[in-house]
Amino acid sequence: MFNLTGHIALVSGAGQSVGEGIAKVLARQGASVIVNDLHADRAEKVAAAIAEEGNRGIAAAFDVTDIDATAEAVRAAEAELGGHVDILVNNAGVAEGRVIKPFRDLAPEEWRAPIDLNIFGAMNCIKVVLDGMCDNGWGRIVQISSGSARTGQNINQTMYATGKSGIEGFIRHLAAETGQYGVTANIVALGHQKNLEDKMPPEMIERILTQIPIGRLGDPIEVGAFCAYLASHEAGGMTGQTLDFNGGSQTR
Repeated sequence: MFNLTGHIALVSGAGQSVGEGIAKVLARQGASVIVNDLHADRAEKVAAAIAEEGNRGIAAAFDVTDIDATAEAVRAAEAELGGHVDILVNNAGVAEGRVIKPFRDLAPEEWRAPIDLNIFGAMNCIKVVLDGMCDNGWGRIVQISSGSARTGQNINQTMYATGKSGIEGFIRHLAAETGQYGVTANIVALGHQKNLEDKMPPEMIERILTQIPIGRLGDPIEVGAFCAYLASHEAGGMTGQTLDFNGGSQTR
């Protein structure tokens, strides 16, 4: 069940944290995985770890906000792997150098990076692989999002949330357009993940944990397992959905 042997997956932002977990799990399920990251050393490290487990992963360092670079890198990886990408997980979402301030303190030039990455970066990856999926009559698109897209929060993340809200709306329309071709598109809205431990002091982490019913932060391998299901043949009846994966921290 959930066997991905014979499929080629592209995971953006897969050089660390959640993206790394997703890439490793898809590879364990049999997919050949294109490990994308903005930084070549991170992509290569994850691809090497996949190979050490006896699975197939190749590093592909490129900026997803650059459509030409994305197309060139994906075509080269497909040529190396001998097929077309038919599983895409758009995970890249935290812009380098992002500014964390209240909206009233943000300059207009500071708005762009999170929106470019979360909307145009995701659409670039989809654009590059979508024709191959539709022409072959099968494809899976998984968009990683956040509860911030649908829940107002006073945490200085207005631009990040705006980007996530925008791409969620796009994915719902894309699912309606592509279902007839055997291509599904779903959204996984994450809660707080383990990578927060590297960014916040312990006392702040403790406060966050009091708001999570399961009492812990998210695990990248668990996220990867959920994505493996959505990428599988068995999930063919699910499309256009936003699925919360947050330990119960946001219930509606």
